[in-house]
Amino acid sequence: MKLARRQFLRLAAGTTALPAVSSVAKAQTYPSRPVRLIDGFGAGGSADIAARLIGQWLSERLGQQFVIENRPGATGNIAAGAVVNARPHGYTLLICVTANAINAALNDKLNFDFTRDIAPVAGIIRVPFIMEVNPSFPAKTVPEFIAYAKANPGKINMASAGTGTGAHVAGELFKMMTGVSMLHVPYRGATPGLTDLLGGQVQVIFDPMPSSIGYIRAGKLRALAVTTSMRSEAVPGIPTVGEFVPDYEASGWIGVGVPKNTPAEIIDILNKAINAGLADPKFRAQFPDWGATALPGSPGDFKKLIVEDTEKWAKVIQAAHIRAE
Repeated sequence: MKLARRQFLRLAAGTTALPAVSSVAKAQTYPSRPVRLIDGFGAGGSADIAARLIGQWLSERLGQQFVIENRPGATGNIAAGAVVNARPHGYTLLICVTANAINAALNDKLNFDFTRDIAPVAGIIRVPFIMEVNPSFPAKTVPEFIAYAKANPGKINMASAGTGTGAHVAGELFKMMTGVSMLHVPYRGATPGLTDLLGGQVQVIFDPMPSSIGYIRAGKLRALAVTTSMRSEAVPGIPTVGEFVPDYEASGWIGVGVPKNTPAEIIDILNKAINAGLADPKFRAQFPDWGATALPGSPGDFKKLIVEDTEKWAKVIQAAHIRAE
């Protein structure tokens, strides 16, 4: 009887250990096939640019192709929903952006909870927004812009990559802190918004630096200020918004997430590979050109950033009475 009981206990213990052994075994061979990196915004935007850079790095580092898949729409919620509902096996990743944290506070009708259903892997970069206008716009400085906006209420259209994006809430924060009136015009991604700004259909945008800096350097757009607390080396001579609007600060971030319940071993592999890229001088050298700073750290560090930004922008959303479209 005792022997039978011991055999049963050994078998039970072995059965309990199987999932852990299986998880470790899978991690040891990960990745064994191509991995999808899903980006919720259009080609050419900041998230897309960062996704392609980190995707190329991970492909070279881990020996499998990391394929970028753009799924624009609903301010990143279509892409996030696709990853939330994907199998948690490490082969479907999400390019996480500031908009995901904003949406957590903006939209209470989503069928997922971003902070609960997406497991953070690693941050990649933090980027400033640039407050920029068409060169034909009469204002050349932030004070001149504020004066013009107050003298011409209702005549300034503010573009963004969509309702609830970092560009949108950065502009709403500016409106709140200066008392100016601007009509928000949301687009499906930064590229069409920039196209209309270049064409003069809209007057201003608070756009992430990576997707705008080429136009600024070519003289096709005029940068009035950066939104971070410190000036950026990428655009020397351009002041911060905070120099004219005390305590104003806004920035965006980009990172990688996976469906919840993804094995910790796979998250660790991805985290270490991304951090290795952020520590590599050649890889990091691509970021200062955008005014971006690297965000190395653990999954817990990235989680903390997401939570803090969710709380910060929730206050702006509530004060500005922003509603999901």
